[in-house]
Amino acid sequence: MIYFDNAATTCVFPEVVEAMQDAMQVTYGNPSAKHMKGIEAENKVKAAQELIAKTLRAKPKEILFTSGGTESNNTAIIGTAMANRRKGKHIITTKVEHASVYEPMYHLEEEGYEVTYLDVDSEGIVDLDQLEESIREDTILVSCMMVNNEIGAIEPIEEIAKIIKAKNPNTIFHVDAIQAYGKLPIVPKNMGIDLLSTSGHKIHGPKGIGFLYIKEGTKISPIIFGGGQQKGMRSGTENVPGIVGLAVACEKMIGKNYENAEKIREVKEYFQERIKEIEDIKDNSGKAPHVASISFKKLRSEVLLHALEDREIYVSSGSACSSNKKQAVSGTLNAIALSDEFKDGTLRFSFSIENTKEEVDETIKALKELVPMLRRFVRK
Repeated sequence: MIYFDNAATTCVFPEVVEAMQDAMQVTYGNPSAKHMKGIEAENKVKAAQELIAKTLRAKPKEILFTSGGTESNNTAIIGTAMANRRKGKHIITTKVEHASVYEPMYHLEEEGYEVTYLDVDSEGIVDLDQLEESIREDTILVSCMMVNNEIGAIEPIEEIAKIIKAKNPNTIFHVDAIQAYGKLPIVPKNMGIDLLSTSGHKIHGPKGIGFLYIKEGTKISPIIFGGGQQKGMRSGTENVPGIVGLAVACEKMIGKNYENAEKIREVKEYFQERIKEIEDIKDNSGKAPHVASISFKKLRSEVLLHALEDREIYVSSGSACSSNKKQAVSGTLNAIALSDEFKDGTLRFSFSIENTKEEVDETIKALKELVPMLRRFVRK
């Protein structure tokens, strides 16, 4: 079995499973309880918070645990909009965001907010001139992903932050780093980031856990109410096993100088070199170390995906997010103006520390057999 769909989710590290099992069976108390079992659990949460904060050179109190990337993005966007609505109701985002960003944007539009959607170039990079022109006195939030989930484009986050703060210092900058955290060095304060979303299962941690970095002093309201856990910003009993597992994954994935990410990049670049052996393809890949987007001319991505699946090679369709219910924000492949003859045949190959060059060789061998055969059945 060859698994090249790591941008969708990753296999959990054994060390993560072990740490989570301990949290479920030994330190299983409620962190809010005042007895020893509760204090043990609370200490686990605090230790995880401190470890994760160090990966961003942030303060532990700036880390808010969530149920994952979607909740982190929703909290950042809706929470900021609610807290700052008296200052303005204008928000800026891009045309290549994940559904967990553009769906909250649609919701806010229905609530009377105005959203500007920025264009990108053929490589998926946001139009900085359009950004500068779009920022107004009543712009309360700009939300932009760091790494695109479909093609792996890396947005110029620091440049974006400088433009925002120069035009309107009061505008809050949110970054969806779900595909970037653990792969690229991130120091929010040095990069001008106020809010930053992550997800555990993209870095070999468990599903159902993530965190939102909230720069100290950022005005944001909670969107989940109840017992007042996490200083009232996110009520609900903390997911101690998930938090513990997330911390272990963060520590192992980031390590020293992102060595794991560089190993992943080696496999991706080897794949990019070998995929050139297939005729009539287009490489749409950005510079992220783990995502390769390849378009196969005059082929349907679903057909090729399932043909690879029959050989136990797992990838995903690069156009999976392009059929949105509203046209204000198109899918990434539409936004980069990829021609129809390529767009319909786009697959995403995404890599992890578990992948090898030998797996790439096996995949190229399969593609060399499958692509010509499937093209013979395409209607002229």
